[in-house]
Amino acid sequence: MEEYIKKSIKTKERILEDKELQAEIKRSADAIISAYKNEKKVLIAGNGGSASDAQHIAGELVAKFKYVRKGLSAFSLGVNSSVITAVANDYGYEHIFARQIQASGVKGDIFIAISTSGKSENIILALEEAHKNGLITIGLTGSEKSPADKFCNYLIKVPSQTTSIIQEAHIMIGHIICGIVEENLFKQ
Repeated sequence: MEEYIKKSIKTKERILEDKELQAEIKRSADAIISAYKNEKKVLIAGNGGSASDAQHIAGELVAKFKYVRKGLSAFSLGVNSSVITAVANDYGYEHIFARQIQASGVKGDIFIAISTSGKSENIILALEEAHKNGLITIGLTGSEKSPADKFCNYLIKVPSQTTSIIQEAHIMIGHIICGIVEENLFKQ
């Protein structure tokens, strides 16, 4: 138990020490702020624990993070079981997110792709679709180079190769981004 806690803390210390990584987090938040100022929306996707993170981040944007304020348009692409199963049945599971981006994404929207490995085929295809349709793409991955990297306008790579620790850092980064967005759009 103690070893795991130390490993988790060490990863967050690396993020704290990495000024370029922090700058990429800030640039990602700024892209989201700009999108919202232009009446665009945020689409978020991930698999497994990353799907939960996508829902969590969407919830923070739609409901609130710290400020009582109007809702921001954000959607987790993993929550509509009818759409997911229809697309998976008709086109294949690898298309479940790309198809939704094709249907709902417009130029200038944000697509946040969450994948600890950056290798999930449905995430890569979604990033490709988002890129093709003019969405701004933000990737949250682990430290290893991955196929998803080349499709991200902004790439936030957590300095770890341990899935659970990467996920812990992803939600921390999601909270940081939501805080920056709220602070910019709603601070009075």
